[in-house]
Amino acid sequence: MTIFLSKRAAAASLAAALLASAVSAARAEINDYEFRLVQTDIKQGDGAIVAVRLVDKRSGKPVPDAVIFASRMDMAPDGMPTMAAPIEAVPSTEPGVYRFKTHLMMAGGWRLSLGAKIQGETGTLESRLVLKAVP
Repeated sequence: MTIFLSKRAAAASLAAALLASAVSAARAEINDYEFRLVQTDIKQGDGAIVAVRLVDKRSGKPVPDAVIFASRMDMAPDGMPTMAAPIEAVPSTEPGVYRFKTHLMMAGGWRLSLGAKIQGETGTLESRLVLKAVP
């Protein structure tokens, strides 16, 4: 009877260890997420809307409810990082899509820099996306 209980206890502890390692392996890291531009070409002018989708790279699914605490729009891709445009978050109706209103005063390359916190994850997701303002 003692041998039977020992084998049963060993099997139970092995199962618990395997389950714990599977759970920790399934846990996401901040690098498992990324922002993607919905469109890369945006109409130049005041009131331009730039939309980005936050996705879990492992599944491709959108990630809603992130807290975007930093955003900047500048012309760094065209060698003018000090030429910045105002940027403001605006509501989105699609889960995992984050929209921003800006003034793309010149045609050319623009960089959208974002900093975000993702619910349930530690760390900060930082992203720099390049888009093109077109006339």
